[in-house]
Amino acid sequence: MDERWVSGLLATIDNKNAEAFTGFLTADACFYFGNASPVVGRESIGEAVAAFFDAIRALAHNRGEHWSLPGTEIVTGEVCYTRLDGSTLTVPFCNLLTMRGDLIRDYRVYVDNSQLWT
Repeated sequence: MDERWVSGLLATIDNKNAEAFTGFLTADACFYFGNASPVVGRESIGEAVAAFFDAIRALAHNRGEHWSLPGTEIVTGEVCYTRLDGSTLTVPFCNLLTMRGDLIRDYRVYVDNSQLWT
């Protein structure tokens, strides 16, 4: 995928737009976020992502590297979470996206945001 696609995906997340986010997914997508249990299906993923967005004030991705391989996109960088109390946490992330055509069928977010809730 080109850089505009990756930037659009991250902007959708940073805008906390769960509905637009699910537009990047296949209907049967699997979503893995950190060490949370996987979520399957576009609708269920949208609900889980919306609940996460509601639990924080904001988030902002600072993209690092992006690699495209056949059927796979890898995106790294840092993400800054703003808690509801206004404090922030910045941590590195790596997203591994397995594609089906132009849509994500397997979305894996490798991040340690365990300090977000302390």
